[in-house]
Amino acid sequence: MYPAPLDSPTRPAAHRAALAAVLFGIPSLLLLVLVELEWGPLMSLDKGIARTTHRWAVADPGVTRASRVLTDWVWDPWTMRALCAVVVVWLALRGAGRLALWLAGTCLLASVVQQSLKAAVDRPRPVWSDPVDSAHYAAFPSGHAMTAAVVCGLLLWLLRLYGVGRAPWRAAVALAALSVAGVGLTRVWLGVHWTTDVLGGWLLGGLTVALAVMTYQRGPGSRAEQEPT
Repeated sequence: MYPAPLDSPTRPAAHRAALAAVLFGIPSLLLLVLVELEWGPLMSLDKGIARTTHRWAVADPGVTRASRVLTDWVWDPWTMRALCAVVVVWLALRGAGRLALWLAGTCLLASVVQQSLKAAVDRPRPVWSDPVDSAHYAAFPSGHAMTAAVVCGLLLWLLRLYGVGRAPWRAAVALAALSVAGVGLTRVWLGVHWTTDVLGGWLLGGLTVALAVMTYQRGPGSRAEQEPT
């Protein structure tokens, strides 16, 4: 017996997803243009924040070690993808094959978009004489931040779709918010990303989720699979 849904899955929310896509899409595009153009005030802000947080990271090795564990294991993109894969299998076993394919496809597409933007923008990462961590590939957008936003956003939407109870829902929202915010903060603290890399990852992650939900809600047969069994 499932608890009463928080948002009835029989009433498509494509219009809300479209609004969210606009709200995420406009600042995503603006930030991408400003980063590509290396707009002076934004670059100065990035460098100022980076210098401050790097100084703190060097001075506080305990917090830095904890940040490395969190960013490399708990909130690592592969950890997030593994969580997504578990949910994909669970959906497939419950007979929600289309929903499972949609979830897997969205996560795969997000990875492709992320890597394509990194290659296109080709933004250098911060460079330090006394680094506390290292990372590969270009900086913008942050893969950690974008992956966390996509996976957590999709899983929260699925929980609402299946009518999770209020207490589990609130716990899930709190955990998702902690993960998305936390992974972004650790990337800046460890000096491997500029603040705007993380902001770009969050915005693009939100845009990806909004577009994916809008596409699914408008697709054929979406209502039949949404009903819990």
